[in-house]
Amino acid sequence: MDENKKIATRQSYGEELAKIGELNSKIVVLDADLSTATKTNIFASKFPNRFFDVGIAEQDLMGTAAGFATCGKIPYVSTFAVFAAGRAYDQVRNSICYPNLNVKICATHAGVTVGEDGASHQMLEDLGMMRALPNMKVFSPSDDAQTRWIINEISNMEGPAYVRLCRLKSSAIYDENQKFEIGKSIVHGTGTDATIFATGITVSEALKAKEILEKEGINVSVVDMCSIKPIDKETIIKCAEETNKLISVEDHSIACGLGSAISEVLTDNYPKKLTRLGLNDSFGKSGKAEELLKYFKIDAEAIIDAVRN
Repeated sequence: MDENKKIATRQSYGEELAKIGELNSKIVVLDADLSTATKTNIFASKFPNRFFDVGIAEQDLMGTAAGFATCGKIPYVSTFAVFAAGRAYDQVRNSICYPNLNVKICATHAGVTVGEDGASHQMLEDLGMMRALPNMKVFSPSDDAQTRWIINEISNMEGPAYVRLCRLKSSAIYDENQKFEIGKSIVHGTGTDATIFATGITVSEALKAKEILEKEGINVSVVDMCSIKPIDKETIIKCAEETNKLISVEDHSIACGLGSAISEVLTDNYPKKLTRLGLNDSFGKSGKAEELLKYFKIDAEAIIDAVRN
């Protein structure tokens, strides 16, 4: 992991979207008056005739994207996660997922790492809402390379997809030669003392914890769960069989998120206790992103404590 090379996944998204726009003329991009923040403005500057700002009308945003999909276009739709998954949920459910349309929802500013914008803008339920929808595939990339891969991959995949992106800059974990696969996780290490399942921004926190713990002689694996749905059942079961302690960590509510998805796999296949780190029946707070990770006990220090205890 390279902590000197940091980039927000929303930035990676914007840059890669403009690249694939050159290769595929069917791609159109829609935003809801937030293109500077979501970084769709990069695409807009290159392809103004294929960019559509619907204004502060997120339900119209999803409905319009559905219309584009019925005409053979590949719409990429962006706004903050709290609006994409929350305010426009009915349109995502009935206009996109029910008819199984080829709409790619790339939602930025998810989790408490939105920071100072506070609880009203810190979406902590979107993974649960989106993975519950039939036909929807759900992804939460952890760094620049993984984000660029998934933005490319979903353009070649039929049906709706939800990609969760972050405002906070994250460390580089992978290089451009790393191989990824839909429905598969990336395992770091072969730890037998504990397995830490993480997604999005918490993967780098888990890797920091792993490095510190291994200096103490505690052998830990970190599993990067970019693909939330479909989820990597095989790796989850294997880790449960081979590891003493299982921990999940996410910048999301522990209800219905990554930890819940892992628990469902364990319940059906290999019942075992999972310690879930995340927000527990709580809204977020306003503050600096790094301080909020610490406050809500989803940073490296909290992961270390969970392993030790």
